[in-house]
Amino acid sequence: MRVFGPALACCMALSGAALAETVTPPSLPPPDAWVPRQSGTLRVLNKLDSTVQSITLRVGETAKLQSLSITMQACEIRPEGLPEDATARVTVADSREGEPGFDGWILQKEPSVNMLEHPVYDIQLAGCT
Repeated sequence: MRVFGPALACCMALSGAALAETVTPPSLPPPDAWVPRQSGTLRVLNKLDSTVQSITLRVGETAKLQSLSITMQACEIRPEGLPEDATARVTVADSREGEPGFDGWILQKEPSVNMLEHPVYDIQLAGCT
């Protein structure tokens, strides 16, 4: 027969008491939940001259920036209780013939996932407000 020390006996008594009490975990939003916002800020890098311009657009608004027309279709953030992030759906058109456009989502925390393949410009999301 083994004899347990007082520290172990104390822990065993506490764990038995803790098992009798049920604690309800806090309710969290689903991991794919996003909260819409009214506007978003984009950073546009001109790769030729290394200049960066920030533009803030309301959802549905279009801005002209050099040869680009950029439309903010949606801007959303993660709800409270989940890791911070923002995403924006943007449409980008270039007025120069043969230059690629873009219509899709941009993630703030994952700028490398951005599928915009433009030889002159890079667009990143700075955040939604």
